[in-house]
Amino acid sequence: MRLDLLTWPEVEAYLKPSPTAHPGIILPVGSTEQHGPMGLIGTDALCAQAIADGAADKAGAIAAPVLGYTPAPFNTGFPGTMSLSEPVFEAMAGELIAGLLEQGFARIYVLNAHGANLAPLRRIEGDRTDIRIRSWWDFAPVNALRQALYGVWEGMHATPAEVAITQAVHRVVAPGAAADPPEQLSADYIRAHSGDKHGPPDEHRARFPDGRVGSHSALATPQDRRRILDAAIGSVADDYRDFVAA
Repeated sequence: MRLDLLTWPEVEAYLKPSPTAHPGIILPVGSTEQHGPMGLIGTDALCAQAIADGAADKAGAIAAPVLGYTPAPFNTGFPGTMSLSEPVFEAMAGELIAGLLEQGFARIYVLNAHGANLAPLRRIEGDRTDIRIRSWWDFAPVNALRQALYGVWEGMHATPAEVAITQAVHRVVAPGAAADPPEQLSADYIRAHSGDKHGPPDEHRARFPDGRVGSHSALATPQDRRRILDAAIGSVADDYRDFVAA
């Protein structure tokens, strides 16, 4: 169920106490930023929403509309990227989560799809037990599939896995300049820059001129699309059920 496609009486009925589970909501959080020559600008937001919707359907939950405007300052050198500062994003997300809790949602499951969101989201989460932050790639079945399909070419940004998900639910863009592999990144580089710890936008574009960061986007194939999406949906649904039953 999608929150924005329900009426308020339907939501009120959903929030009635259950003897077996706390009423929860899945809040997808993405970004609006470049994703290389063949990746849609909304890739992170589109992935988060598609996985949240699928997991909500499997788990009998409600999925909120995606938060698509988040911190991506390093990508503003590419046209189309829309970025919020960390304090603004943290305040916005924090107020929305607080409002949902006040209305009677006892568990807020935040499904993330963008590395730069993690630090502010974790500050909101703190040591609370009624908020859980998960990225869709956190789960062993998802990562095993990503590794088996793409190996080192999954990279860091404009990954073939996320491109495959958008291809499954939206549209396929011809590889064009992304047909050739990008520079392969070292494990040390990936560790040092996890969480999207990149430099100023002009330096970032100069370092990665087509927008891909170690990711061979063109490895996304038609047969992979549903496999990756379904693995993520199943993993999130299972984790959500565990969360609301606690």
